[in-house]
Amino acid sequence: MRNLPIAALSMLVSLACWGAPPEGGLAPGLVNPGYEEKPAWFKDSFLDIREDLAEAAAANRRVILYFYQDGCPYCAKLLREGLADQEIAALTRSAFDVIALNLWGDREVTGLAGEQTSEKAFAAGLKVQFTPTLLMLDEDGRVVLRIDGYFPPHRLRTVLAYVAQRRERADQSFQDFYLESDPKAASGKLHAEGGFLSPPVRLARTKAGTGRPLLVMFEQPTCAACDELHHDILRREPVAWSLTAFDAAVVNAWSSETVQTPDGRELSLRAWSAELGIEYTPSLVFFDATGREVFRTAGYLKAFHIHGALDYVATGAYRSQPNFQRYLEARRHAMEARGFKVDLME
Repeated sequence: MRNLPIAALSMLVSLACWGAPPEGGLAPGLVNPGYEEKPAWFKDSFLDIREDLAEAAAANRRVILYFYQDGCPYCAKLLREGLADQEIAALTRSAFDVIALNLWGDREVTGLAGEQTSEKAFAAGLKVQFTPTLLMLDEDGRVVLRIDGYFPPHRLRTVLAYVAQRRERADQSFQDFYLESDPKAASGKLHAEGGFLSPPVRLARTKAGTGRPLLVMFEQPTCAACDELHHDILRREPVAWSLTAFDAAVVNAWSSETVQTPDGRELSLRAWSAELGIEYTPSLVFFDATGREVFRTAGYLKAFHIHGALDYVATGAYRSQPNFQRYLEARRHAMEARGFKVDLME
């Protein structure tokens, strides 16, 4: 494997999507079937690739060309699993400008040599036949790494790290870097917790607000941070005690399964996630006893912050202290004053 070429390594991926675009056009204002919303932090490019490379280099960043097509299930997996992973999203946002290009698109592109072309002709010139395809470029527009197809999150994270750290300049092959990193795959299972609400999930609260507050954990099966949350953080006794103050449920943020929302509506989980603006997993969304959202976490957090979020809502502290960070600071000082050692990253 140490001598495995990049092209052969890409065969480790699952089936990619490829083929011809759907026949016919769409009426103005309609969206292609299978359209997937791109992350808001993708670059809004004028598609002059030379200009994009120069702007990225000036900011000590690199460019990723993301080729997609509507209706591609593995493009959806990349957006919902890979780029919905907090660590991957943070690394990508900090080190790269990502430019989305439609494999069959007609938008005008200015290529690396200044030639005027279209998205589909530009893709053809780069021999892009699969979606998703990610071309990771250096400052001169050369391809450092190319991913033809879908990489699961742990492999994608390693690819991004290799290119972001410019390891090719040290003459380190990606294969050696990958073996050194030894990335671990996520479990691939949606977690279930004893005492949580069981599917089909019914989350409606009473208008009188006589019940307990509600915690909904928006997750997905392929999510390393979700694994850590359930295998470690929720297993800790103080956190487990704080959870008993809530009705709680784990849901698959991208599922088509129907859920009853806290306000009593029937929606697919995917539609509800979109309505709430869920972009990352795990996202913990807290509702009061009337079904009104009062707080959420949408980042990679360790035990101190998860425990603090639970108590912040359970005790009603959010009503008197709207700034969660100030609440955590006061909480940490109070714990240390009582002789407890607080490690924010444990």
